[in-house]
Amino acid sequence: MSAVLKTEDHRALRFLTAGSVDDGKSTLIGRLLFDSRAILADQLDTLAKRAAGEPIDLSLLTDGLEAEREQGITIDVAYRYFATKTRKFIIADAPGHEQYTRNMVTAAAGSDAAVVLVDITKIDWRATPVPLLPQTRRHALLASLLRVPSIVFAVNKLDAVGDDAGAAFAAVKGSLEAFAAEAGITPAGIIPVSALRGDNVTAPLDAPWYDGPSLLQLLESLPTTQETTQGAMLQPVQYVARDDAEEQDASTAIKGTGHQSRVFWGRIAHGSVKAGDAVQVFPSGQGAIVAEVRRAGRTVDAAQAGESAGIVLDRQLDISRGDWIGSPGTLGATQRFSATLCWLDTEPAVPGRKYWVRHGNRWVQARITSIDHRFDIHTLTPTDAHELNVNEIGEVTVEVQQPLPVESYARNRVGGALIVVDPSSNRTSGALLVKTAVHS
Repeated sequence: MSAVLKTEDHRALRFLTAGSVDDGKSTLIGRLLFDSRAILADQLDTLAKRAAGEPIDLSLLTDGLEAEREQGITIDVAYRYFATKTRKFIIADAPGHEQYTRNMVTAAAGSDAAVVLVDITKIDWRATPVPLLPQTRRHALLASLLRVPSIVFAVNKLDAVGDDAGAAFAAVKGSLEAFAAEAGITPAGIIPVSALRGDNVTAPLDAPWYDGPSLLQLLESLPTTQETTQGAMLQPVQYVARDDAEEQDASTAIKGTGHQSRVFWGRIAHGSVKAGDAVQVFPSGQGAIVAEVRRAGRTVDAAQAGESAGIVLDRQLDISRGDWIGSPGTLGATQRFSATLCWLDTEPAVPGRKYWVRHGNRWVQARITSIDHRFDIHTLTPTDAHELNVNEIGEVTVEVQQPLPVESYARNRVGGALIVVDPSSNRTSGALLVKTAVHS
């Protein structure tokens, strides 16, 4: 068992719960909220009235849709917030049903950690080896592919196995460790819990067979995703604003021109920017000098990766939403790249068909030129495939109509991620994670 590491990272930790349906994800989050006193009095009163003398159903704290309450399942991603004395948390409760895998992908894309639940009552823990549920494997693999930095396995419902809890946990833990090693995943921890009873959720478990941290203690120690603030700067342009002429003074005009300055807003993907830096625009290739950097409408000395900033240039350039601003010579262009494709549409992905893809804030047409292989969710081995069906993951080669400054997703989650949209239905069909690109 991994020991709890000391951490000085006190930023809010974004984590999601994942796993198979009815593994207890919503109940676990409800328990975290309840035990950390993050539930408002009126919410608690409402739950108590619904329970009418029965034990409070903590899953109702996150299952907010009427259909979710009627069916007792999670359909959409629910976000909740709570804090302890040492840390703030943003929780995403992802659906467990296979048909809602796309919602889990959405939640994982911006998470610092994933808690994958394993319901010990659904598997034969006495078998050798212990078989894991396909959705447990799928969600762990998706979290790994989406570069979620910390993956935690929480073995839930140990209260249901009574005196065999220690042996059951040891058997499941061994199977999870074998799966993780095979998949190339290094778990941040494998934790025994009972979300319903509250065992080892916020307070450490008092049992002779376990001496590790509680789930909350482990979560408090995990690092947040650290954006790369060193090296080249990269910013996708999301919005272009022009200073109001009535409010503009000499300091906000481009020197020597009398023209109104334009501010190019976006979240910096990596690196940092300050006044005086040389930058280059994609796709035009034109260069300029940063005249001013703004945050929240105010001029600042500098901005860095992870921060939303407005950049004012020293000259008038034709820049619009979807363009990129970066350090000179770093914005390589490519029209062909290999990528991992997580397919989310009921219509299969097939080579040759045209799709829309979004990279940053730019939309271009694209097509899958080849499907190199599909991952077998049970064996984790590549298998031959001519198409990818819903919830399947494969390696593909993609060709786009216009050059894009894509990067490896392993290097940067902004420059290396694209979404795929069906042009006829406008459905979000898949997520592309760039592996390698051939720059022209």
